[in-house]
Amino acid sequence: MTTTTIDIDELRKLFLFERLTDEQLTKLAMSGQVQSYQADDLVIRQGDPAECFAVLIEGEIQMVQETVSAGTVAMPRTSQPGVYGGATSAYLGDRAPQTYQHSLRVTAPSRMFLLPARKFAHIVAEWFPMAMHLLDGMLSGGRMQREVIDRRQRLTALGTITAGLTHELNNPAAAAVRAVGELRTLIRSSRMELAQLAENGIPPERLRALVEMQENCTAALGKLPPRSPLEISDAEDELGEALEELGLDGAWDLAPALVQAGFGQAHLDKVRSKVGDEHAPAALRWLSEAVEISQMLGEVTEATERISSLIRSAKQYSQMDRAPFQIVDVHDLLDSTIAIFRGKIPPGISVVTDYDRTLPPIPAYGGELNQVWTNLIHNALDAMGADGTLTIRTAHDEDEAIVEIGDTGPGVADAIKDRIFEPFFTTKSVGQGTGLGLDISYRIVAGRHGGEIKVRSVPGETWFEVRLPLREPASAAAE
Repeated sequence: MTTTTIDIDELRKLFLFERLTDEQLTKLAMSGQVQSYQADDLVIRQGDPAECFAVLIEGEIQMVQETVSAGTVAMPRTSQPGVYGGATSAYLGDRAPQTYQHSLRVTAPSRMFLLPARKFAHIVAEWFPMAMHLLDGMLSGGRMQREVIDRRQRLTALGTITAGLTHELNNPAAAAVRAVGELRTLIRSSRMELAQLAENGIPPERLRALVEMQENCTAALGKLPPRSPLEISDAEDELGEALEELGLDGAWDLAPALVQAGFGQAHLDKVRSKVGDEHAPAALRWLSEAVEISQMLGEVTEATERISSLIRSAKQYSQMDRAPFQIVDVHDLLDSTIAIFRGKIPPGISVVTDYDRTLPPIPAYGGELNQVWTNLIHNALDAMGADGTLTIRTAHDEDEAIVEIGDTGPGVADAIKDRIFEPFFTTKSVGQGTGLGLDISYRIVAGRHGGEIKVRSVPGETWFEVRLPLREPASAAAE
């Protein structure tokens, strides 16, 4: 590479400077220099300090965006004199990116006019004050607008998830309320049955034997060998007939609870021998109600445990009470997101998880990764409609964790694969999507975690692959 100065006549030929005065061109020529490059030379490298504004004089260059969602994205080559790149926003000062946002590669022998970023910023501010303020306003306004839309998008997603969580919480809560209502009735009736046995003069030792039988029956709940519905129905019929022969009112209503506890003819004979035939009807009624009470308590326990599980999932999903950046188990994050989505998954869609349990915990912003999983799962469900299979699997190679989320929807057309991560790009109808879900996901994965997100798709099978480093990204370490 060689460095030379430039003549103002050569600068005037460039469309970028064609309206400048001789005095301005002279100052511009004195402020910069001409650099010659050979094919495949890099003029600027993405990520390096943004110190230079580069303008093509002659030759051919190509702008390249590296490490993006679909790999390396290269813009079309151009030989148009006057095209530029590098520190194009240097006039914004500290508000401009401090590193190059792209690479500029020479694809044929070329000459470039290089202007130091600080001199470029000074020239724009001095020569074009109104234009500078307009550009500043447009960039700042666009950034603010994007932030507002980002927040609204997140609030919309949160509302959707909250609705699903509320639906999921309502089911166990309603079951607990119903069971408690039945418990009140059963406990009141059970007390009356015990009082009746006492009034009938049942000896204490027989009452103790009855209580011991009740304990054995309740202990058997949920531990009996599985039986078919037909076998259960036959057992209820047999026990109901036996109870009816003893003169119990509502014998057919008492039989199902006793059968659930494994109660049969042998147990019935044992009760009669322990308490006597004169006390058997009241004892059996009390025993049936005691078993039902245990069943209701089990339903309340199951319902409250389900509520606790959902709350734990919600806390895991939101990363409540945790530092933003931490060592997290990806599987815990995925499971909590799936749990939050349960109420939004149609009955015709099955969820399959295939986890590589050897995947170690990774350093990450857990709450933000949950937003990525939310966006990808939401898109997959939208794509499939009412039927299909949602598959979530994990793996890892030497230095990256891999999370793949797949669906059996119609797929992503080849024509738009390179655009789906662009902000505001959406294939949904007006009012059904903002086109920011995948853009936000990309910025979280690539920008915040130094990872990569890409898509591969054929009709009937679409996979979004997220790769996350197993090491702590530099941005998080700095924080």
